[in-house]
Amino acid sequence: MADNVVAGEAENGPGRRFEGRVALITGASRGIGLAIAHRLVAEGGRVVITGRSADTLKEAVAELGPDRALGIAGKADDAEHRADAIGQAVDRFGRLDHLVNNAGINPAYGPLAELETGVARKILEVNVLAALEWTRESVAAAAGAAAADSSAATGHGLRSIVNMASIAGTASGPNIAFYGVSKAALINLTLQLADELAPATRVNALAPAVIKTRLARALYEGREEEASAAYPLRRLGVPDDVAGPAAFLLSDDAAWVTGQTLRVDGGASVRAAW
Repeated sequence: MADNVVAGEAENGPGRRFEGRVALITGASRGIGLAIAHRLVAEGGRVVITGRSADTLKEAVAELGPDRALGIAGKADDAEHRADAIGQAVDRFGRLDHLVNNAGINPAYGPLAELETGVARKILEVNVLAALEWTRESVAAAAGAAAADSSAATGHGLRSIVNMASIAGTASGPNIAFYGVSKAALINLTLQLADELAPATRVNALAPAVIKTRLARALYEGREEEASAAYPLRRLGVPDDVAGPAAFLLSDDAAWVTGQTLRVDGGASVRAAW
């Protein structure tokens, strides 16, 4: 198990909030998605994780435990991959309780004036439209699995969803402008889905600041001390800083929380308000 997972466990060990539950996490072969998967498994859950690299997914499943995890390789915006992952989740584990729309891309750095339209379209397809499709198909599949299970005492389908947004979606910022546009759209999508899917399914979002992952490397590599100085907590985030809040929003501890976007930003938004 990764070192940061151990460091992120509560002092008295993890609870069992996800005992008997199944979660599907997109873009989870590494980074934030994998940290969330570790957290849910540590609390008794089983997970289906997706990612583009079959080899990296195989390593992740070995970390999580083959009896607790299933990895399915593919691109988040590919319809066949989406149907396969959701179908295998239900076939393997018999149910689907939680969805984390974590997969996202940011292939363009620079001002909007220099952005190629094709690149912008791809960002929207992966960061926004794919999240909508994963949600619609997961809700339908989970409902079907619950209806087919005569032994299910609760009759629950998909209980909760967490969308991975960004503080870039809450304010303008240099160099990653259209990524921020896509995350602002995802935040609004969260609001709309929370309204439409209630009361059966809760939908919330997380808006992290810079987390030390491969995706964000260009924002801090070679200047981490300088980048950290912008945060009141004086450090950049690590994946486990997001995994804990994600587990809370997915769990029944947040049973009366929906349509919210929780900033996980080391205090960055407080300083911006000054």
